[in-house]
Amino acid sequence: MATRRHWLVKSEPGTYSIEDLERDGKTCWEGVRNYQARNFLREMKVGDALLFYHSSANPPGVVGLAEVVREAYPDHFAWDERSPYHDPRSTEDDPVWYMVDVGFVERFPEPLPLPELKKDPALEGMELLRRGSRLSVQPVSKAHFDHIVKLARRRS
Repeated sequence: MATRRHWLVKSEPGTYSIEDLERDGKTCWEGVRNYQARNFLREMKVGDALLFYHSSANPPGVVGLAEVVREAYPDHFAWDERSPYHDPRSTEDDPVWYMVDVGFVERFPEPLPLPELKKDPALEGMELLRRGSRLSVQPVSKAHFDHIVKLARRRS
């Protein structure tokens, strides 16, 4: 069996929040239009663990957990001219963009804010905390993932 990997996925809460995922149970993670983030989506496997992060929040932070429930497949929103994610370079025969399906696991009692994460020496080297890190999908080490979950659960 493959080793479970850990990731962080970002969403603006006004677009799709952890509360939306909790209500829906699962969703497709569409609209990623950065090649490096797309490549990370294509690496994800069913069962991989996700930190759900609210960006453009006040303050931004980790708000819960999700998991990959379907591996990467072509993002068909790229083919829809009415979609904000439309990209005419992507076709059914030659897709450029991919998405995964994610399922709800847990909503933290309160967000774990970015300023608090930045102050934690145990999270040194985490991609999210690197200056200028804007990737909406990024790998997270198991140690960083476990530490963040422990911090979030301790807050309840």
